[in-house]
Parts: sequence; structure tokens; C-alpha cells
Amino acid sequence: MKGASIDLDNTEKTARFSILSDITANISSNVMKVFNSESTPQQGMVFDRSFVVIALLMYMIGLIMVASSSMLVAERLFNNPFHFVIRHSIYIVLSLGIAAVALQIPMSWWQKNSSYLLIFGIVLLVAVLLVGRSVNGSTRWIALGPITLQAAEPAKLFFFCYLAAYLVRRRDQVMEDWRGFAKPLVVFAVLAVLILRQPDLGTIIVMFVTTFGLLFLAGAKLWQFVSLASVGLLLLTLLAIFEPYRWRRITSFLDPWQDPFGSGYQLTQSLMAYGRGEVFGQGLGNSIQKLEYLPEAHTDFVMAVLAEEFGFFGVTVILLLSMTLVCKALVLGKKALVKEKFFEAFFAYAIGIWMCFQAAVNIGASAGIVPTKGLTMPLISYGGSSMIIMTLAVVILIRIDHELRMQSIQATSSKRKTKKLGGDNEN
Repeated sequence: MKGASIDLDNTEKTARFSILSDITANISSNVMKVFNSESTPQQGMVFDRSFVVIALLMYMIGLIMVASSSMLVAERLFNNPFHFVIRHSIYIVLSLGIAAVALQIPMSWWQKNSSYLLIFGIVLLVAVLLVGRSVNGSTRWIALGPITLQAAEPAKLFFFCYLAAYLVRRRDQVMEDWRGFAKPLVVFAVLAVLILRQPDLGTIIVMFVTTFGLLFLAGAKLWQFVSLASVGLLLLTLLAIFEPYRWRRITSFLDPWQDPFGSGYQLTQSLMAYGRGEVFGQGLGNSIQKLEYLPEAHTDFVMAVLAEEFGFFGVTVILLLSMTLVCKALVLGKKALVKEKFFEAFFAYAIGIWMCFQAAVNIGASAGIVPTKGLTMPLISYGGSSMIIMTLAVVILIRIDHELRMQSIQATSSKRKTKKLGGDNEN
């Protein structure tokens, strides 16, 4: 009887492990299907639907969190608790309208006009210094009627477009000659000087990291990266040391509780929000920090309110959505590279690195991992310019995927025709 019971226990354990392995295998296959845009459920599609699903989910979560975190401050400033919600909804609709138009633009147009787009981005950066609107000591916005445009946002996208086109034209120079490596850095320096005049150090850091990553993927030599990283870190250090408010941000980040009602106020309030959220949060609408204790709760620190109301679970969901979008962008770049669509590959890589780093900095700043930089959370934070440009970046990824699919379909059709003609000739 004892031996029989032991055999029964072993059988149950084996069955349990078998079930767990089956579940694990199913989860793994489903995850791989998400990242593989050519998987069987989408074989009849001419674009990757998961990009659209992820973007819409982030839109909806962002709209809910903007509504939850902004009502009190909107009531005080505009006597309308739905002021920011209405504007955010308008920006989403406007983003979708621009997306519908941009989706019709072939990637060859982006490559051909990359230099003109870069010039347009530089013109916007100059214009904002001349006629821009100042908010909290920063001149970053151009007023276009009821809409405000943050010039640095389109400048980032256009610079990455130019950089991808440059790497296609001068890839051999970048890999073999220091002058080929230095030319895009000169363009970056021009943009950095203009953005620094606003000032907006966070955008410069995002552009620097994306440029660094893209040059690495293009095959530049190791000594070039060591030189670039050393110079970049030295300049960023000098910018922080010689500007008092930046140095205060760094010191308050290292120990925000040293001055909790001064330089460390925003970060300590954000950390309180994370602490109150625990695992599953206090529930939607039950945040205390959004009651004007936490400044910029609906923009730069929306993740702190989300953490307080939905806890570790809510933050994990956002991280998984962002990670999936970034990984799909990088996988798409790899597929384009295999098919020798180099501009599309570099552009997809740039968008993936950009989204990854900006999301990491936004969440890291609100959680006290990195100094505060004033960067929005892609597709979630309130901000029209960021919403439109990030939507445009996702649309470019969809367009790249569409063109790769059409190329595969055309190649398959031509092979079938060749086989059919070959069979007819044999007959």
C-alpha cells in the first residue's frame, strides 16, 4: 500500500509537471508570436496589428491616468476639471488623423527628404528661441492657435531620420574613417546647442544615447565609441556642474530627504506615491499625491500616480507594454537588415532605442533611480507634441513592417509564377 501511494504521488507530480510544461510552452509560443510579425495569425494581413493594439492600449491607459491625476489642478487653474482630459482627447484624435495620412507615405519618401526634414527641425528650434512661449523658465513651445508645439519633439524624429539615411549613404566611411563617424556628431552638436538654449538637457541626453546606439549598430569601431562616450560624459558633467539648478537636481536625487520641502520636494512626494501603491494600489481615483502635493502629476510624474492607484501590478503592465513595443521595433529593424532594407532597419532601431531610453528615464526619474529630466512617458503622459510625434514613430514602424510584408508577398508571387512557367515549358 505504501509503495502504491508513493507511485500515485509520483504519477500526480509527473502529471502536474507535464501540465506546467505545457502551459509554459503555450505561453512561450504566444510570446514569440507577438514578436514575430510574420506568424500564422497575421499571414493574411499587410501590417502588424499588434503595433496598433499596443498603441491603443497605451492611449486608453494614458487618458484614464491624465483624467485621474489632473482634475483638481484643472479645476483650480481653468475652473473646469476636464480641461486637460478634453485637450488630451483632442491630441489623441489629432494624432490618429496624422497617423492615417503618414501611413500612406512610403519609406523612400522619408529617406529622400531626410535632409529637408532635418533643416525643418533646425528651423523649428531657432523659431522657438525667437518667438517661443516660456513656461517655468524654459522656452520650448511655439503657440499655433489653441495648440502648442514643443519644437524639440519633431527635431528628434527628423534627426533620427537623417541619421538613418546618412548611415545608408556613408556606412563604409563610418566603419573605416573617423571623419565619417564625426559628421553626424557635428549635426548633433548643432541641435544640442539650440536645444540647450531652451534649456532641455533631457532631450539632448535621449538624442545622444540614441545616436550612440545607432552608430554602434552601424558597425563603428570600438575606439570611436570609447572616445564618444568619454567626451559625452565629460560635457554632460560640465553642464551639470556649471548650472546651479542642474546640480541641485543631482544632489537632491542622491538624497531627496535631506531637503524634503525644497530641492527634494517633488521626488519625495513621488516616492510616497510609489510607497502607498504597494502591490495592487489604492484604486483608481484614490491617489492622495495628485491632490496638488505632487507637481506635474499628469505630465512628467504620471507614473507615480499610476503606481499609487494601481501599485506594482499597474507599473508592471506599463513596463510590459513599453517593452513589447520596443522589442518589436528592434526585431523589425533586424528583419529589415536581413532583407537589405538598411534605411528602414536603422530607422526602426533608432525609434526602438529612443522609446526604450525615454520610457526608462521617465519611470526612473519618478522612482528616484535617475535625476528628474522632464521627459514624458511615451503615449501615456499629457503632452500634445510628444503624443503626436510618438504616434508618428509607431506609424513609421507599421509602414516599415507593411513594406517588408509586401516585398515578401511579391517575392513569393514571382517564385510561383516562375515555377508555373517552368512547369508549362516542360509540358
